[in-house]
Amino acid sequence: MVRNSFFPAFFCFAFGRLLTRGCLEMRISSRVFVFFIVCAIPWRILAIENFQQAFPIVEPDPGHTKLRLSREGLEAIEKITNPIAAVAVIGPYRSGKSFLLNQLLSLSCYEGFGVGHLRDTKTKGIWVWGTPLELMIDGVNTSVFYLDTEGFESVGKSNVYDDRIFALATVLSSVLIYNLPETIREADISRLSFAVELAEEFYGRVKGQDVAFEPAKLLWLIQRDFLQGKTVQEMVNEALRHVPNNEGDKNIDLVNQIRDSLAIMGDNSTAFSLPQPHLQRTKLCDMKDGELEPTYVAKREELKELVTSIIRPKIVQGKSLNGKEFVSFLEQILEALNKGEIPSTGSLVEVFNKGILERCLKIYSDRMAKVPLPITEQSLDNAHETHRAEAMRAFDEQHFGRHHARKSVTQLDQEIDKVHSNVILANRYQSSKLCEALYMKCEDEMDHLQALRLPSMAKFNAGFLQCNQSFEEECVGPSKENYEQRMSKMLGKSRSLFIKEYNHRLYNWLVAFSLGMVIVGRFVLKFFLVEIGAWLLFIFLEIYTRMFWSAETLYYSPVWHFVVATWETIVYSPILDLDRWAIPIGVLAAVLVVYWRCCGRRKYGSHWLLPLYNNPKNGSQRPRSD
Repeated sequence: MVRNSFFPAFFCFAFGRLLTRGCLEMRISSRVFVFFIVCAIPWRILAIENFQQAFPIVEPDPGHTKLRLSREGLEAIEKITNPIAAVAVIGPYRSGKSFLLNQLLSLSCYEGFGVGHLRDTKTKGIWVWGTPLELMIDGVNTSVFYLDTEGFESVGKSNVYDDRIFALATVLSSVLIYNLPETIREADISRLSFAVELAEEFYGRVKGQDVAFEPAKLLWLIQRDFLQGKTVQEMVNEALRHVPNNEGDKNIDLVNQIRDSLAIMGDNSTAFSLPQPHLQRTKLCDMKDGELEPTYVAKREELKELVTSIIRPKIVQGKSLNGKEFVSFLEQILEALNKGEIPSTGSLVEVFNKGILERCLKIYSDRMAKVPLPITEQSLDNAHETHRAEAMRAFDEQHFGRHHARKSVTQLDQEIDKVHSNVILANRYQSSKLCEALYMKCEDEMDHLQALRLPSMAKFNAGFLQCNQSFEEECVGPSKENYEQRMSKMLGKSRSLFIKEYNHRLYNWLVAFSLGMVIVGRFVLKFFLVEIGAWLLFIFLEIYTRMFWSAETLYYSPVWHFVVATWETIVYSPILDLDRWAIPIGVLAAVLVVYWRCCGRRKYGSHWLLPLYNNPKNGSQRPRSD
């Protein structure tokens, strides 16, 4: 089967030539339009209706060092809604991997995966058979895909490229068939280093509740006719024994470490031998089962049963994958393996932990977002430590990997610190905003108290204490200390200024009050006692105090203290604030005086309530004179 057909390109080219000639002769532009429409349609959409063929899902880049997705094969996988399992065959190039897959699928070479007989490798990248096998596994209908991989050690490729193919097949598959001709070499064991590292990172978590992905079941498939009296499992165990390293060769030490890890993974691997199907290997594709070696046919059927018995749906992060989820998983893995020059388990761990890291960071961010700001720095630190511990605990319960997970932990801690720093800045801003508002409110209150119509020390002190108390109670956060200093200076300055102005304003008020009462007593009330008392107060303030006291000694004298106490009693009390009610009370008093002047004298006589001035010369009983 030819995979890269040139027919679509040839068709568009020939069709274009014909239409161009037609357009030149007939000048019909509609044909050109039809041509572009036909050639604009992706040819694979027309051919994808037949899934009974192999499709590429991963192909090499032009440099043959990294891998990239092939959408053609992914469509065959995305349409699957059942849980998916994958069987991948890996091994050296020209070792019969494609032929083996066709045998497992009961397909001929002309129906299934392409089989090459030349020295160059036939399969490029990773291919999938478009129609999965439907199996009932543990009561669940499972779609099993078979993957063919590009053989390693072929000409014109780097070892890094082979490592990426090997690593991707290891991660994607549920069963990894390691197809080896004749025997197990040291290089074959070394190539399992990535699989071993994956197992060390993830396999320990498979038995628990949190599973990144179950490592593939490793099936050692040795294609050999004679095992020299040994079972294939004994052959594998012998190959995995320690190699003496008296000279301290680092490469041997590395391979021995892989051997130790593979021994630990014993319950996750098995071995199987498969004899050669026929001596004439170049004619295998033309042979029927009756022409193949009977022992091979029997062992092939045993191999099918073995693969069916050990295959399980692909588990990623605790759940099986359908087609679209499998493709998404493939995209993540491919991105991780292409990162850097060499594919590493650490990059895979980062991929699996990326979503968990984001969820744990969201836990911390959501908890910190609910903290009411502003708060004290100590309270914020306590909330940070509590929610950080919660996020770290959630990450520890869910994260994947053992050794390489430390980098993800460090990254989560760094991201938490960034969020914490932003919360600290927000707390400082909110604290500064709140304290500034309280400071401005107190400053306005102090300015208002400075401008009282009737100055009152008791009212100023009450406002001073209330403002200071509300600031201490409501201003919280890191800005409080700074604003406390500003508040103390502002209040102290306001208090000194008020005390200084208070005595002068009270003195001036008393002088104005005495003159006002002289006028009221003389012309309004016409009550001589009021006028005399007002004159006495004015003489005391303007003459006596200036003759016997200076301005400073006046304010410290007992007489002035008595005046101040009397004034404070009249002007401000918890029941009556004369500064607020001065105008209403003045208006009411004026109304009463007018009423008395107009109506009271006619009704009750001229001497009602107050002794008025009585001038006989101007009285009403004086006889008229012409």
